[in-house]
Amino acid sequence: MRGNALKGAGYLVRGASLLTRPTLRLFVVVPLTVNIVIFSAVIWWGVSWLSGWLDAIMAGVPAWLGFLEWLLWPLVGLLVTLTTGYLFTAVAIVIASPFNNLLAEKVEEMLTGREVAGLEGLGAAFAGVPRGIIRELAKLLYFVPMALLVLLLTVIPGLNALSPVLWFAFGAWMFSLEFLDYPMDNHKLSFAAVRKACAERRLSSLGFGGLVALGTGIPLVNFVVMPAAVAGATLFWVEEAAGTHAAAEGG
Repeated sequence: MRGNALKGAGYLVRGASLLTRPTLRLFVVVPLTVNIVIFSAVIWWGVSWLSGWLDAIMAGVPAWLGFLEWLLWPLVGLLVTLTTGYLFTAVAIVIASPFNNLLAEKVEEMLTGREVAGLEGLGAAFAGVPRGIIRELAKLLYFVPMALLVLLLTVIPGLNALSPVLWFAFGAWMFSLEFLDYPMDNHKLSFAAVRKACAERRLSSLGFGGLVALGTGIPLVNFVVMPAAVAGATLFWVEEAAGTHAAAEGG
């Protein structure tokens, strides 16, 4: 597999450092506000669901096995943290997608010094909300079957012990595709081209997406993960994927 997982993870860290640049701050405010509002609602749902699910499981367990609750909490907690983080990020992405395109555009222009024919301003971003939602829903058609497969394995006795690992691997791949789509969409490239770009740099993609997946499950950190991931994915595009795409087109 081509790429470098550590370099891929580094794109997220470097992307976060770019957000402090004065020229980008305005384009971070709207996605960050969306994140705070959505997270407040999703975390309430996640805590309620965790408590109810664990109570239902322990209700069918004999009293003498009550100690299992202490063993289940770390596993269930990790699963719920990842699942809640994915749900929170997925909802935020759908709503904030045009603003993420705009942020990717400005980051690329800052990195390359070349103009990107993108949305050009917050007004255009607001106008692009319907198109952004349609594109995000189209991507869900690709992600949902994989998510359902992992969910199915989660409820199969024996295999469900691997569910946190499977959810993490799914999230790493999903987030790498999701965020690399923003800079590539600005160049009018299809989601099929995004999948190909990630597959050709699979280790970099999984390293980047894996760190994003971890970040989505950490309270407060997940507020800034989305804009940092957009900036990081743009770095990924400029430094690795764009060259690969250009070579493929030239070939």
